[in-house]
Order: sequence, then structure tokens, then C-alpha cells
Amino acid sequence: MPFKREGIENRDSKKGGVKMKICFPVSKVNGMESEVYGHFGSAPAFLVIETDSNTITTINNRDQHHVHGACNPMKALNNQNVDAIVVGGIGAGALSRLNQLGIKVFQAQAPTVKENIEMLKAQILSEFTLSHCCSGHAHIGGCGH
Repeated sequence: MPFKREGIENRDSKKGGVKMKICFPVSKVNGMESEVYGHFGSAPAFLVIETDSNTITTINNRDQHHVHGACNPMKALNNQNVDAIVVGGIGAGALSRLNQLGIKVFQAQAPTVKENIEMLKAQILSEFTLSHCCSGHAHIGGCGH
């Protein structure tokens, strides 16, 4: 399912622009040139980009060494609120928990955060479904399963 603007963007009435927080799991923090990690739960860190200001916040994964299948996404994100996540892959449990919280998860299609933000804005990225979990994400960064 392609990215749909409704439901994940917030309008900032003062600036008249679009305001979103997009989370990217990464192995090494290198700003917008950071490479998107292959699996949400085992990523060492997350970058949260605020689209209206391009502000970048780094979060260390607080649940990186969880038992397989027991990822707690909000613990991993240190309870940081985000509108969307772009990642190479994600397990079914984490995807379900994030979706229940209203967080959409999109499959990365390029190596860097910058390239994937451009693709997300252009509505090119596909939204993850349960059928995409685990086996469909080894091409970007590899999966730890």
C-alpha cells in the first residue's frame, strides 16, 4: 500500500506547513546520510526527523537485546512519539504493536535516511503489512533472524 498523507501528517497552523516525526532505525548516527538499518528491533539507534524543521533527535535503542519475538517498540523508542517509521524490516509483533498505536511503518527502498524521506514525501514507499514481516526485508542492512 503506498504512503498516504492523510492520517500521519499534522498541520502546523502557525507555519502553514506539514509537521511529522519520522523514525529511522540506524546502525551508525550520521545525520541525514545515516544508513537505514535492516531490522527495527535490533537497531542500535533511531533517528527521529521532524519534517517541518529537519530537526534530528537520536534515541539509543533501549530494547535492542530482547528475546526474539518479544520486541517492545515503545521501550526501544524510549516512549518517543512518532508518526511513522521507515525501516528495512520488522517483526510481526512489533509491527502490530506500532499499528495499534496509530504508527504507520514503511519499507525503506534506499540506503540513506535522506533518500527515504524524499521517497516517503513522493508517496513511493510501501506500508508494511504482516505478510512483509521478517522474510521480506533482508535486502537493506540484513535481518538478524
